[in-house]
Amino acid sequence: MVFVRCEHHGQTVQNMLPNVQFNPGDHIHTGSLLKTRMEHCGGMLIADGSELQFMEHSLYTRNLAFHTPSLNPIKKSLYFSENGGKGTSLVSSEQAQFTGAGPNVSDAYTINGQPGDLYKCSSKETAKFYVKFGENILLRVINAALNQELFFTVANHMLTVVGNDAVYNKPFTTRVIMIGPGQTTNVLLTANQPAGRYYMAIRAYATAQNAPFDNTTATAILEYDSVPCTAKNGLAPRPLLPPLPAFNDTATVTAFTSQLRSLSSKNGQVPNQIDENLFFTVGLGLINCMPGPRCRGPNNTRFASSMNNISFVLPRRTSLLQAYYQNIPGVYTTDFPPVPPVMFDYTGNVSRALWQPRKATKLYKLKFGSSVQLVLQGTAIVSTEDHPIHLHGYHFYVVGQGFGNFNPNRDTARFNLIDPPVRNTINVPVGGWAVIRFVADNPGVWLMHCHIDSHLTWGLAMSFLVENGPGEFQSVVPPPPDLPPC
Repeated sequence: MVFVRCEHHGQTVQNMLPNVQFNPGDHIHTGSLLKTRMEHCGGMLIADGSELQFMEHSLYTRNLAFHTPSLNPIKKSLYFSENGGKGTSLVSSEQAQFTGAGPNVSDAYTINGQPGDLYKCSSKETAKFYVKFGENILLRVINAALNQELFFTVANHMLTVVGNDAVYNKPFTTRVIMIGPGQTTNVLLTANQPAGRYYMAIRAYATAQNAPFDNTTATAILEYDSVPCTAKNGLAPRPLLPPLPAFNDTATVTAFTSQLRSLSSKNGQVPNQIDENLFFTVGLGLINCMPGPRCRGPNNTRFASSMNNISFVLPRRTSLLQAYYQNIPGVYTTDFPPVPPVMFDYTGNVSRALWQPRKATKLYKLKFGSSVQLVLQGTAIVSTEDHPIHLHGYHFYVVGQGFGNFNPNRDTARFNLIDPPVRNTINVPVGGWAVIRFVADNPGVWLMHCHIDSHLTWGLAMSFLVENGPGEFQSVVPPPPDLPPC
């Protein structure tokens, strides 16, 4: 699912949220109880003039899946999702987890719950957004699809990218954006075209070799309020459909991501003295199993995924943070490997002996205030693929990205330490790597995982345990008295 929220210039918070009064600087806490291990999530909406921004915020336990606040600050919203004819995306994911095979392919993506008028079933309910010539429109785009990265574009209109993952960036203009599951992108659109009707359109960016995917196009309509009705039946003319990149157009993705830069006010904050230098492989795998209904992967296997050959297992009897805070033994260990247990040609022809990961619940411990550099290295096990990796509780600097195997002697010299993009979800390039830096100044247990839902359920995750700091507000707070049990 990808959400795109449309905000007209000059719209006020009070108009969008009647009966609720906000002032600049106010903090509004929101929360929702989620299905994943009964873990609780919370959010913070910061009133800043005429807009609200969502900031990820910890209550006690951590949300493992979704990050959309329950309050909707935008009067008009646009969202994209995957719709499967064989059940919901959630059911499809659970089916894949049971059988060990890949998830079912959806029948369509949707915009505001509708695939658009390229489909007969949705031709009357296609989402429409009305604009006036000369208006500047802010589109807030959130990809909430479970298993698919997506291209997004608007016919005959350029998009000025001004923010990613709730952080402003140096503005740049592009015709198309690519947004992975869990990522957000804010773009400005100027209504400067002749009066008419223009499609907003999305389609898949799919990088896994020989993997089935939904290759359909979903649409919404951007319509000028002065569009003439020229058809004989009095209906408006058919919208103009924009060109979309090919499903495997990695060059367009690279051109887009390479333009992302943080604002100059962030200069000087990139960690330079590194305390923890980590190297994590991220990729797929296969686990051998006995033939049967739970062994439907390739050649009597189950699909798996891992970081540093550890396929993460979510605890079943208590949450990780509760186990840490209450010193409950046997829930996890703190020996997650800082580097791969075996060095190999990560993006080359990988030996089958390395395809089967080990299942475990392992955490990596970080001292409060430590500066961390983490290399995220994709692998070619089963297939190379673009992985959107999300870290809970933090934003981080993306100091470098590239293709092939990361080479510290060659690639470190190319790091951007001046104005690197700031994100909380980074697309590790297909058959490539990404390097992030952050300061471990938020104590607690923080999940890092691939935001492709099937990869998460297969084990492409780990958790950092950030120790308490010495200050008054640098320790994990006690659990609330109404904390629901697992």
